Amino acid sequence: MKKAERRAYTFEVRAEETEGIARLEGRAILYNSRTNIGRFDEIIEPGALDNTDLKDVPFFANHNINSIPLARSRNNNENSTMQLILDEEGLGIRADLDIENNAEARALYSAVERGDITGMSFMMIGIKDRWEGPRNEHPLRHIVGIERIGEVSAVNFPAYTQTSIESRDNSGALDSALESLESAIAAEEAEERETAEQERRTAVLEWLENYKKGEK
Repeated sequence: MKKAERRAYTFEVRAEETEGIARLEGRAILYNSRTNIGRFDEIIEPGALDNTDLKDVPFFANHNINSIPLARSRNNNENSTMQLILDEEGLGIRADLDIENNAEARALYSAVERGDITGMSFMMIGIKDRWEGPRNEHPLRHIVGIERIGEVSAVNFPAYTQTSIESRDNSGALDSALESLESAIAAEEAEERETAEQERRTAVLEWLENYKKGEK
């Protein structure tokens, strides 16, 4: 089973009410934004969402996935209550909330309008990554592909700190990232061993060739 990882950032989340529609707009994913995840830094590369499954993406407050979605994007069609906007900067959202009939939607809209909630977060599943300096004290993880976006949320505490990493998700997401890091370290070490072995073989062949030339 593929593990999910959540990321949260401080993005501008805007609230506006027009023609009876309470709308939230914000950016859930930002390309080229280097973020400290605690054990490592992370960047989501441009193009990471090119082949991402966005067919069904619900919108929640604080990742409360057991609650009724406050909005939802289905196939990102015009009838969906949330629109997903893919552009050169990443992924933006526009969610229309039913503040008349949904108390949670009304509370969230008020909190964003007041500036009490300023962050967006998202769940990504099926991550393709590569590591820069995996054996460094603080390596850099490049996310180059995301298979699916599980959900997006408006969140109280958007910026991860080293002390909050463990509590951000109970699905073992950090373990998944660290497993990827360990694999990158092992691959780099294996490549170094292969290079060293190749250099050794080359040196032996050169010595034999020179030895044979000396016998003639």
